[in-house]
Amino acid sequence: MRKVLALIVATLVLSFSGCSSKEATASEGAPTKPAEEKVSTYLIGAYADVDTVKTKLAEAGFEVVTAYKVDKKGEYTSIVFTNDTLKAAADKSDRGFAAILRLLVNNEKKEISITNPVYFGKAFLQDDFDYQTALKIEKSLTDAFGELKPSEDKWDYEGLASYHFMMGMPYYEENTILAEGDNAELLEKAKSYKKGKNLIFELKISDERTLLGYALGRKTSKFVKKIGYQNAQVLPYTILIEEGKAKMLAPKYYIAVSYPQLTMGEFMTIASVPGAIEKDLAKPFK
Repeated sequence: MRKVLALIVATLVLSFSGCSSKEATASEGAPTKPAEEKVSTYLIGAYADVDTVKTKLAEAGFEVVTAYKVDKKGEYTSIVFTNDTLKAAADKSDRGFAAILRLLVNNEKKEISITNPVYFGKAFLQDDFDYQTALKIEKSLTDAFGELKPSEDKWDYEGLASYHFMMGMPYYEENTILAEGDNAELLEKAKSYKKGKNLIFELKISDERTLLGYALGRKTSKFVKKIGYQNAQVLPYTILIEEGKAKMLAPKYYIAVSYPQLTMGEFMTIASVPGAIEKDLAKPFK
């Protein structure tokens, strides 16, 4: 009987020791999510002109994909950039939109605004998102541009993967299929439409997928003026070509997730824009 009791005690001791060991290991490990409940949509930094921004991004190991003037006066320039880490994470089905980050040079406010890799990474990569990888990218940006402050735009971290503006509005995975066919043929149509005038950039993520930056019609693109140039790096709009499809993020999703403080009333002022965007980006594939 004593042997049995001793065996039970020893088993319990080992069991509790094992639990304590696992808990210690978990607590000592790197965090898998932010400590704060809400995550900022953008990271705001000290002003730098377009050429300086390009130089700093290159020195930090990023590839500048394009610098796109959002308005005629050139007060707002959207700089699209990437690196091998972003492209590798985005090289999966329906993850290609996460291959880039964007930086807005805001001459009016004299500041720069960068898409937060944690916010958009969680939203676009869904279950494939890795928090520590996003933090490393954020550190590269901080090293390049100095202190970056959180924007007023923000959202609950845990809710980003399932974000939608309201009931009946699309989720991330409900993207819009613009056309179907061979990848190479779809890419050629997008590049040749209007002799390539609307193609802002072409980023090859891998042999299986390519991300395109595309200009919207002049009237359509003015929606950023109505709801706020401060987040104008939402443009140029992107088209992902993969798996025999040309697809885009549903505008009712993409605009809303990029402007999380947008009210229903403000959204209604651009009620016709989502449909106009879909029509604009479908034209090259007809």
